Amino acid sequence: MKLTKKSHACVRLEKDGRTLVLDPGAFTEEDAALGADAILVTHEHPDHFDESRLRAAMESNPAAGIWTLRSVAEKISSAFPGRVHTVGHGDAFTAAGFDVQVHGELHAVIHPDIPRVTNVGYLLDGGTVFHPGDALTVPDHPVETLMLPVMAPWSKISEVIDYVREVRPQRAYDIHDALLTDLARPIYDRQIGQLGGARHLRLTPGQSAEV
Repeated sequence: MKLTKKSHACVRLEKDGRTLVLDPGAFTEEDAALGADAILVTHEHPDHFDESRLRAAMESNPAAGIWTLRSVAEKISSAFPGRVHTVGHGDAFTAAGFDVQVHGELHAVIHPDIPRVTNVGYLLDGGTVFHPGDALTVPDHPVETLMLPVMAPWSKISEVIDYVREVRPQRAYDIHDALLTDLARPIYDRQIGQLGGARHLRLTPGQSAEV
């Protein structure tokens, strides 16, 4: 499976000539979802869900579909009848040849005064890749490659480190990093790498790796 990092929380996965894209939001490239056979969206926040990017991808490929939770599906399903699928915790399905399991229900706490939105994570191909969205969800299945949200208004680095320890992946690739400056990256690299207990890796937008 080929994994390509796009800006912020977006990832493209390619296998057997088909492409799956996760979370093409407003902080990622405008063409991040173009060419996708399937698109998965973890939640409604604009850095993960951008309607214009989804519309462009769906219009460019009439066979493409979207899998997401209800709050996002309600915003776009009328434009693409039968092509937007609502999912929730515990569901399992196949999209673009990828086996997908859905884990999680709520976004991490930003502040007690801010209502929590729904959020789901996606476990692909029996644990080959897990993308948690904006939550520190631990799936009930071993994870080979964790897409690790390293920096967000709702997290601190100790929580990120403890999350890696709890999931215990073989490797963790940074995502959710658009707000992380180059000055701070070495601190995150060192502390997560030394304390997380897993191989900590980083791809720049556009870079790819085999997983």
